Amino acid sequence: MPTQAGFWIQVKNGEVKQVWDYAPDASRRASEGGWREAVEVKPDLVANREIITTHSFDIDADPAQIVWGKRELTVDERKGALIGQAKAEFQAVVDAQLQVEMADDDASGDLDAVAAAKAVKDARIAAINAATTHDEVDAL
Repeated sequence: MPTQAGFWIQVKNGEVKQVWDYAPDASRRASEGGWREAVEVKPDLVANREIITTHSFDIDADPAQIVWGKRELTVDERKGALIGQAKAEFQAVVDAQLQVEMADDDASGDLDAVAAAKAVKDARIAAINAATTHDEVDAL
């Protein structure tokens, strides 16, 4: 698990009240009390299959730890992201051709380029929708 130092937390009555990514100045630490160093602990992730979720604190550790959880992505979540990417790439082509159309009265956008981009998008989305497993999504 990778860790990153440089955090500071303020603990009062057993609860974390503040988290900073730099050290409070000495006068603040002295006047407010409860400040201590902390490290961030992130889990190892399986690429494209897991994401970091919420965090918790281990205030009994020295230094204190900000511990991040993880969860598996579903196949549908991954497919949704790929569909969004395919749509964004198509939209970029449409936007580029619209800019040509709007830039000069004598120029016109390339409708064939838009049609080709739409065909690519539609084929990609069909392939994405056909995938049912993580391995099939990985192959896209």
